[in-house]
Amino acid sequence: MGSRGRDADALMPLVTECADRLSKAMFPRYTCRLFEINASEDSIEVCGTELVLRGQSIKEHLEGCQKCVLLCATLSAGADKLIRQLEAADMAMAFVTDCLASSVIETVCDEAEQEMRSRLPKSYFTWRFSPGYGDLPLDLQGTFLNVLEAQKRIGLNVTESGMLVPAKSVTAVIGVSDRPIARAKQGCVGCNMYNDCKFRKGGDHCGS
Repeated sequence: MGSRGRDADALMPLVTECADRLSKAMFPRYTCRLFEINASEDSIEVCGTELVLRGQSIKEHLEGCQKCVLLCATLSAGADKLIRQLEAADMAMAFVTDCLASSVIETVCDEAEQEMRSRLPKSYFTWRFSPGYGDLPLDLQGTFLNVLEAQKRIGLNVTESGMLVPAKSVTAVIGVSDRPIARAKQGCVGCNMYNDCKFRKGGDHCGS
């Protein structure tokens, strides 16, 4: 929430109340699958040619990988509904709940990733790379979800503009290799759109 530890004691009652409401409203779900990948000159083909990942960022991310995991996760429509209700009644609670939901969805992704790691104990994994990061376009979200049958499995959809519905949802690509992978920079500093990104707000982290 940007407090950086300041006024933590004063914030905790509000955080606790919001966390309780969110835990009752959300229904976390995820689905993920392992696919062979094929690298061409300007793209990565997944699931045959059904999903094509374009851009230099994703090529660098998956360099040295023979497979990838496609992952999507959501907190369900209940989390979105709660945040909308709070926005109309109490903006402080809405803000805190939104921040909590953003943290929780990453925890759900951690659980999904851990499941795949437990299935493939002798493999090496990259970090999660989502559409919209670097030069990997958002317009592949629809195909991404179709490949995972995400609408049927976890109720996750996408708008024409590539935004996920419910909003507190994540899609991601994780590279998988049978050999150690060179450690790449993670986060905004490692993004090739770092200097031009409209989401950064005077710091090293995205403002979304």
